[in-house]
Amino acid sequence: MKIEIDTHCHTLASGHAYNTMREMAQAAAEKGLKGLALTEHAPEMPGSCKLYYFQNLRVVPRTMCGIRLLLGTELNIMDRTGRVDLPESALKGLDIAIASMHTPCFKDEKTRENVTEGYLSAMQNPYVDIIGHPDDGRFPADYDLLAKEARRTGTLLEVNNTSLRPGGFRENTWENGMRMLEACKKEGTMIVFGSDAHVDVDIAEYTFAEKLCRETGFPEELIANTSFEKLTAFLKHRKKV
Repeated sequence: MKIEIDTHCHTLASGHAYNTMREMAQAAAEKGLKGLALTEHAPEMPGSCKLYYFQNLRVVPRTMCGIRLLLGTELNIMDRTGRVDLPESALKGLDIAIASMHTPCFKDEKTRENVTEGYLSAMQNPYVDIIGHPDDGRFPADYDLLAKEARRTGTLLEVNNTSLRPGGFRENTWENGMRMLEACKKEGTMIVFGSDAHVDVDIAEYTFAEKLCRETGFPEELIANTSFEKLTAFLKHRKKV
């Protein structure tokens, strides 16, 4: 399967990743991508960059090593209300935004009801384009409701290749991923493949994501990042990039 843009990657700025912007762009070019989204962890993630990092991204060229860059963030969903950890004023200037749940950041009890409500509420945010790794069983969710609301709000659901790796720290990801994809097939909900690369060699690595899609018979036309133009057309508020 040909994927033209990796929508979920981190650089040194996230605090627990290992390459620069230019190194990540060069690796994307070597792998034949057209685009790369650099989605640094938002401020509530321990060790990550602060607000002014995101406010200053306007100085970074949007083309590097021949790769078209989308400069954005992986927001933390903080509670069941869908609150995230960057203000609208900062999100307006970004090219792409993922919203995810991480154990250091989610403040409510991790019940199915709280987690599902948090995801659904985050989808209402006009600056949230993607829900990141909703397969993580540490945050149990109702995938039928997620698929319905994602389609209604134009939010993309992520199949996260790092989640699916054997021995990973997220729980029940394969089973949850299958349930999510079945719900997305039923609803006609768009998804994206995200590598969640924290090092350059992992960019555009989708071995497990592709296997999951094959096993569920998931239609390629519902995968948004098979084309750079297709992906950017699904971004909620962005200027043309």
